[in-house]
Amino acid sequence: MAPEYLIHGQFSVKSDIYSFGVLVLEIISGHKNNYFHQTEQALDLLSNAWRKWEEGTALDLLDSTLRDNHSTNEVMKCVQIGLLCVQEVARRPTMASVVQILNSYSFSIPLPSPSAPAYIPNTSMESNMVREEYGTSTTDRSQSNKTEQSINDVSITQLLPR
Repeated sequence: MAPEYLIHGQFSVKSDIYSFGVLVLEIISGHKNNYFHQTEQALDLLSNAWRKWEEGTALDLLDSTLRDNHSTNEVMKCVQIGLLCVQEVARRPTMASVVQILNSYSFSIPLPSPSAPAYIPNTSMESNMVREEYGTSTTDRSQSNKTEQSINDVSITQLLPR
């Protein structure tokens, strides 16, 4: 679910693009977005994909069943498209441009470099955004002796067929 919908309740075409990016990364990696909550590797698929992209090891995301039969260029293009789709709202591509890139057989269409995903938990940007949303400053938090609580109350619904 797109962060702008979770935080502000705003839904748009760009929210669908965010979801598409998550799906692309899930298909490439063979893992659901919440898979990494069960491991110590990363907090979620997006932060793991972004970290590997930054380290230049994005091919490590590839699902083991796809490793023997893949085009490195196609995999890198899909990872890059996935990361472009999960950026901040204003930086996300249109679906028309994503389709054009996916349909192109040549690599002559230059893809922009992705920026960090719109939501990476436990970053200072995310913490500041939430503090502004709830009106809590850093000094207010340091003066209180309360137990630190997570404000990432997100539930995951899994639909099962009958």
